[in-house]
Amino acid sequence: MALKLVIGNKNYSSWSMRAWLALRANNIEFEEVFIPLYTGEADKQRILSFTHSGKVPALIDGDVTIWDSLAIIEYIAERFPEARLWPEDRARRAHARSISAEMHSGFMALRNECGMNLHRPIGAIALSADARANIGRIEQIWIECRWRYGKMGPFLFGDFGGADAMFAPVVHRFRIYAIEVAPDARDYMDTMMSLPAFQEWTQAGLAETLVIEKFEAV
Repeated sequence: MALKLVIGNKNYSSWSMRAWLALRANNIEFEEVFIPLYTGEADKQRILSFTHSGKVPALIDGDVTIWDSLAIIEYIAERFPEARLWPEDRARRAHARSISAEMHSGFMALRNECGMNLHRPIGAIALSADARANIGRIEQIWIECRWRYGKMGPFLFGDFGGADAMFAPVVHRFRIYAIEVAPDARDYMDTMMSLPAFQEWTQAGLAETLVIEKFEAV
């Protein structure tokens, strides 16, 4: 039985992007179930029919349901060890999980002020000190990973992995809001944006026509 991944709008849903990339970039077969967000009670009930959390993404594997992006990545890593979503070395694996958890739970100012909206015209906005601090910390994470593991490959820990999936929407946020970053961080962004699965998601998001007004304020 093929995996089933329930996602929201590719234009807006950063959490869906993380789980989707972890699968697609590793050529793991799955059925994509798209449910548009914030369109009414019927679609809300459709999401609830898959997961009582009422949120996307949700991964269904037979009678197993996982309803959190990072938990989905962990499940995929266990289910498909050949994908090597986490580094084999214990120290590198701990590092990758630490920055992924930091992304999962932090950077709220950047999230709130620079929402993911692929259709938004590229341009800078005034950011709070907290958002600027978030940007600086993300740059530090990326540059440190590239400095430590750059000889192993162009992604954060060499090959594409779970940590890259977790930071993928940030690449879009930095691009969309014309956020200036150091050259090493820009090189990492270019690497991510050249990933075929990243490009596939982006093109599909740009092809969407549904507008969610609450996400169009910035």
